[in-house]
Amino acid sequence: MDFQPTRDQRDLRVGVRELLAGRYGRDALRAAVDGGSAVDRELWRELGAAGFFALRLPEAEGGVGLGLPEAVLVFEEAGRALLPGPLVATHLAAGAVPGAAAGTAVVTAFDLGERGGPLVSYLAEADAVLGAAGLPPGEPVRSADPLTPLHRVTGGGPADVSAYREAGALLTAALQVGSALRTLELAVRYAGEREQFGQPIGAFQAVKHLCAGMLVRAEVARTAVYAAAVTAQAADAADGQAADGQDADGEAAEVAGEIAAAKLLADEAAVRNARDCLQVHGGMGFTWEADVHLHLKRAWVRAEQWVTAAEAEEALAAELSRTATGGEAR
Repeated sequence: MDFQPTRDQRDLRVGVRELLAGRYGRDALRAAVDGGSAVDRELWRELGAAGFFALRLPEAEGGVGLGLPEAVLVFEEAGRALLPGPLVATHLAAGAVPGAAAGTAVVTAFDLGERGGPLVSYLAEADAVLGAAGLPPGEPVRSADPLTPLHRVTGGGPADVSAYREAGALLTAALQVGSALRTLELAVRYAGEREQFGQPIGAFQAVKHLCAGMLVRAEVARTAVYAAAVTAQAADAADGQAADGQDADGEAAEVAGEIAAAKLLADEAAVRNARDCLQVHGGMGFTWEADVHLHLKRAWVRAEQWVTAAEAEEALAAELSRTATGGEAR
C-alpha cells in the first residue's frame, strides 16, 4: 500500500497554495489584522467556487466528490496561510446549510471547549450555526487571536455537533499541521539570514537543535493526520459492511483513537513550533510586525476546537485499553 500523495493530490495541494498565495498573501493577512476584518466575503465566495467547502460533497449533489485525504491536504494549506474564518464548520455544513458549499454562507459551530461550550467563534460574521435553528444571541469576549473573534452565547444551550466532531477535529488538526510547517519555514529562513559573530545564527548548535525539533514535530503530526484521514476514509467506504456489530464498534473506536492522536500531535506541533520560532527570531519575534505571534495565537485557539487535549488523551487511552484487552471495553 502506497501512502504517498498521488499526482492528483499533489496537484490539488499546489493549486490551493497558489490560490491562497495570490489571494491571501502576507499583505492581505496584515491588512486583515490591522483592519480587524476576520471574514472576507469575497474571498469566501472564491473559495466556494474553487470547491473548498464542497470538496467532500458527492458530485450528484453538486460537490467535488473527493474524500478526507484530499480535504486534509487542502486544510493544511489553509493553515499554512493562516486563513481566518470558520473554515471547518462551513466545510462540514456543505449540503446541510444552504449556501455553505458555494461559499455564499458563512457557518460557524459550537466547537470550542470540551463537548462544545458556550463560546462561539465568528458569530457576528456568521449566517448560520451548524446544527442550530438560528443565530443565538451572544456577547463579545476577548480573544487571544485578533482574527478569531469570540462570543459567549447568552440564550439557550449549544447545538449538538457530535456527528461532526471527528471530521472537525481531523480538519482542524490539518490546519495546525500547516501552521507548524509554516513556522518551521520562517525559523529556518530567519536562521539563515540573521548573522551574529560573523556567521548566520543557523550555524550555532542551539539553533540547529531548535529547528530540528520543529521539523520532527511537524512531520510526525503530518504523518498522523494523513494516516487518520486514510483510516477514516476506508471506514466510511466500508460503513455497513462489517461482519457484526462488534467489528463495527471496533473499527469506529480505531478511527476515533487515530483522530484523537492526530489532533493531540498537531496541536502540540503548532503551539511548540510557534514558540520555538519565536525563540529563533529572538526579540524580533515578539514584535507586532512579525507574523510568528499570529501563528501562536491561532494555534492556542485551534487547540480548544472540536477535541481538546484532555478529550484526545481520554479517547486515545480508551483505544489503547481496548486493543490491549482484545477489543473488550473497560
